[in-house]
Amino acid sequence: MNSWVYQGFESTYKRMGVSFDKLYYESETYQLGKDEVLKGVESGVFYKKEDGSVWVDLTADGLDQKVLLRSDGTSVYMTQDIGTAILRFRDFPKISRQVYTVGNEQEYHFKVLFLILGKLGYGWAKECYHLSYGMVDLPTGKMKSREGTVVDADELMDEMVEEAEKQTRELGKVDEFTEAQLKSLHETIGLGALKYFLLKVDPKKRMMFDPSESIQLQGHTGPFIQYTHARICAILRKADLLKIDRTEYDSIGVLEEAERSVVGLLYRYPSRIKEAAREYSPAVLAAFAYDLAKEYNHFYQSIPIFSEGDAAKLSFRVALSESVASTLFKCMGLLGIQVPDRM
Repeated sequence: MNSWVYQGFESTYKRMGVSFDKLYYESETYQLGKDEVLKGVESGVFYKKEDGSVWVDLTADGLDQKVLLRSDGTSVYMTQDIGTAILRFRDFPKISRQVYTVGNEQEYHFKVLFLILGKLGYGWAKECYHLSYGMVDLPTGKMKSREGTVVDADELMDEMVEEAEKQTRELGKVDEFTEAQLKSLHETIGLGALKYFLLKVDPKKRMMFDPSESIQLQGHTGPFIQYTHARICAILRKADLLKIDRTEYDSIGVLEEAERSVVGLLYRYPSRIKEAAREYSPAVLAAFAYDLAKEYNHFYQSIPIFSEGDAAKLSFRVALSESVASTLFKCMGLLGIQVPDRM
C-alpha cells in the first residue's frame, strides 16, 4: 500500500513540475532522533519523568514543557524531525539554511524544534527557518478532511486543464494546432493558472482559491501573463519575417511615456528577485510579472510598432518587446510556470 501512495505522490508532483533531491522517511530518521534525545538526557539538556518519558523544559524560552520520548520509549513527531534535520545537514554539508515550508498551524512545533536543536549544540539551528503559509479556502468555505470538503490535487488539475481547453477553443485562435500541441497548451495554461493564483498571494496570508477566476485571460491571473508572452512572440515572428534589425536603435530620441514605464520595470527586475528571496515570498515575483505584462499591453495599445516609419524607433520597440518576453519567461519560470509561444 505504501508503494501505491508513493507512486501517486510521484505522479502528482511530476505533473506540477515539482521534484526532490532526496526523500527522508520517518523509519530512517526516528532512531537518530531517539539517540540524540537520549544523549540530551545524559548531558542534562533533557530530563526523564518517573514513568520513563523524556521531556524538554522550554519555560525559560517563553514556551512550555514538551515530550520527546513516550514512557514506552517510542518517538513522537518532534523526535523524528530532530533526526531529519541532522541528517539533512550531514548529507548536504554545503547548505547554509533549512527552510521548512509548512502551514502556519505548525508554527509552535518549529519554534520548539529549532530551540531543541540549538540546545543539542547544533550551531546551524539558528539558520533553520519556518516559511509559515496561510491556509487555502474554497468559495464554499474552509477545506475540512473530516467533513469531506477537500479538493483532490489531481482532480483540481484536471478541472483547470478542462477549463483552459474551454477558454482556448472559445477564443478560436488555435485552429492550426495539432491535437498534441493543443493538449500541451491546455496543460500549460491550466497548471499555470493554478500555480499563479496560489503564488500571487503573500505566503503568510490566508487566501481563497477560485478556479473560475484564476483561469481568466484578463486581470491578475497567470493566463493573462501567458497570453502577453504569446502576443509578443507573434510580434517577434512578424519582425523576423519583415527582417527588422533589433540592434539599430542608437538614436531614437526621447522615449514615449509608455516606453519609459516598461524600461523602468525591466530595470527593477533584479532587485525584485532579491526582494523575493529576502522575504521568502514568490508573490513579489508574481506581482512583478503582472505589472510588466500590464505595462507592456498599455505600450502595445498606445504606441504603434510596425506602422512606425522611423527605422531606429521600430528597431527599439521590437527589441524592447523581445526583452519583455525574455523577462516574463524567466520570471514565470522562477515560479515554476511555463509560458507558451502561441495561444
